[in-house]
Amino acid sequence: MSFLSKIFSKDESNAGMRPLYEAIVREGRQITWYEQGQVPDSLDGRFDMIAAIFSLVMIRIEKGRDWDQEIAWLTEIFITDMDGQLRQIGVGDMVVGKQVGRMMGALGGRVGAYREALENGADLQDAILRNVFRGEKPDVSALAYLSERLSAYHAALLQCDSRDIVAGNIPDSGSGL
Repeated sequence: MSFLSKIFSKDESNAGMRPLYEAIVREGRQITWYEQGQVPDSLDGRFDMIAAIFSLVMIRIEKGRDWDQEIAWLTEIFITDMDGQLRQIGVGDMVVGKQVGRMMGALGGRVGAYREALENGADLQDAILRNVFRGEKPDVSALAYLSERLSAYHAALLQCDSRDIVAGNIPDSGSGL
């Protein structure tokens, strides 16, 4: 490969993780999260649900063989998507990097909170209150629904082979798990 083609070519090394990312987004956009779970159907609410599903998938694939490179690629796709989404809604170039950095920090916090709740016995409803409802009190039924469904989704992911997950084959909560 020539010097110029290296400079002007797009590195698509993470392309193999795109089906998984698209499946995560599709799952995070399932209408039941917003209707029964009363997740706000807003930019923040959508980010919160995609981040929740992304977190559960990350927690699961970390349990498999050494998927560090694939996790890095998946995270790159997430960053690129969030960057594009921010630019699309009009966030200026000078601020996008800072916003994406905050989003990555928020994602890392969510992975930790959901891991503590689902694997170490911390309170899942507390994690949901902080990370989905951002401290606002939802209806008791909505909080119970999200807690039950995210727990069930985590359990369904544990039943999947990590190679299938990495290939983009994740459970569909709309099918009742």
